[in-house]
Formats: sequence, structure tokens, C-alpha cells
Amino acid sequence: MRKISILLIAITLSSCVAKKKYVALEQENGEIRSELQKTRVAKEDLEAKFDVIQARVDEYNSKITSLKEESDSKYEIVDNSAIMSNNSKKVMRETLAKVDANKVSQARTLKDSMNLAIAYNLEKTISASNMNEDEDIAVDINETVVMISISDNMLFNTGSYQISSKADTILKKLADVINSEPSLEVMVEGHTDSRTISTANVSDNWDLSVLRATSVVRKLQEKFAVAPEKMIAAGRSSYQPLVGNDSKENMARNRRTRIVILPNIDKFFALMASNN
Repeated sequence: MRKISILLIAITLSSCVAKKKYVALEQENGEIRSELQKTRVAKEDLEAKFDVIQARVDEYNSKITSLKEESDSKYEIVDNSAIMSNNSKKVMRETLAKVDANKVSQARTLKDSMNLAIAYNLEKTISASNMNEDEDIAVDINETVVMISISDNMLFNTGSYQISSKADTILKKLADVINSEPSLEVMVEGHTDSRTISTANVSDNWDLSVLRATSVVRKLQEKFAVAPEKMIAAGRSSYQPLVGNDSKENMARNRRTRIVILPNIDKFFALMASNN
């Protein structure tokens, strides 16, 4: 009987020990679960904070990129007459690398360099057209302005503003030069000699010079696809002669159509950059 009691006590004690271990393990498990939950919450909190920080970094990077682009495209006044951006300056330097070194060394200002680069590109385009090989055509490049003077016998009959059939060749060359550079603007000027004219269709030299200019503009637009918004038609009458109207030869020189090509400086270089 005594042995049975001792056995029961041993079993009871063993059961109590196992229960305590179980309770302890359950408690430890609960604590671990609690810590794990805290860790998950902390992780989610850190991820949320990271997302906020990453968004700020992305925003700052975007601002930095925007500021750089703004800096590159920022316009600068050149000698109070033209504007150009940092991107344009870069392209200008690339162009100047192709220009004769002696000419480049003579450029003292930014505008000098800009004019030299523009002159190089326009001269190259005109040379390719063979326009400056005709004795009835005079090409003058003065800084950023190109002036092409065409004798009226290549475009019109005497006293007329109707374009002659032989004018197509020179007008095609002219259109090729104008269309080669989208940033160019063109003014077509009609000039007459000093002899007065009055017909059923032409009142005076003012009238004739304007009608000749508009005839050239229409032909360039309609037959050679020059954009009309790029062109201006103007008449000078007889008031800007090249020489005195004292001989037939001199009067023939004064009867002319002058094409003035005016590049928009910044657009000129921007388009050069996009074509590189």
C-alpha cells in the first residue's frame, strides 16, 4: 500500500512538472509571437518610412534634372541683339571646330564666334547650290544676314512683274537654300531703276517693286514649297540704287530682286543639334 502511494505521488509530481514546462513553453511561444508581431509592425513602419524617403529622393532627383535642363536651355543675350542657349553654344563650338583656325582666332566675342559659325553653314549650303557661280547673282554674307541679289533679267521682262519661264532654275536653287534650314526667315525685296513707269496694271515704281516681290514670293510658295509664314514681300522702288542711274548698264544693275535671309539664332543652333 505504501509503495502505491509513493508511486501516485511520483506520477502526480511528474505531471505537475510537465504542466509547468508546457505553461512555460506556451508563455515563451506567446512572447516570441508577440516579438514577431512587433518585428512585423516595425518592418512595415520602416518600409513606409523608406517609401516616403524614396519619394523625396525621386522628387529631388527630378528637380535636379529639371534644373540642369533649364540651365542648358537658359537663354543668354548676345550683344543686346540675339539670344542663344548653352545647348546652342555647344553646337556652335562643334561647328567652329570645322572653320579655318585663323578665322576663329580673330573672333573676339561670343557674337563674333556665333556669326562665324552661321556664316560657315550658310556658305556651305550656298556653295552646294552653285548659286554664287552665276554673274547675274551676287551673294553677300554679312555676319548673320545673307543677301542674294538677282538681276531682273533672270526673273522678269523689262517693266513687267510676271515671272519669266527662265526664272525657275534660279528660284529652285534659292528655294533649296531656304528650305535647307527651317529656322530661316526670308524677305524678298523688289528694286527698280529711276525711270518712271505707269501702265494699266502698274501705277509707279513703288507698285512695280512690290508686285515683283510678291510674284517671287508666290512662285517660291506655290511651285517650290517654301513655307509662306517664313517670307516677307517688300518693295523699295528706286530709292536704294547700287550705283547711279546714269547709264543703261547701271540702270540694269539697279533693277534687281534682293533676297535677305535672316536666321533665328537660337532656333538655328537648336535645329543643328537635333540633326547631329
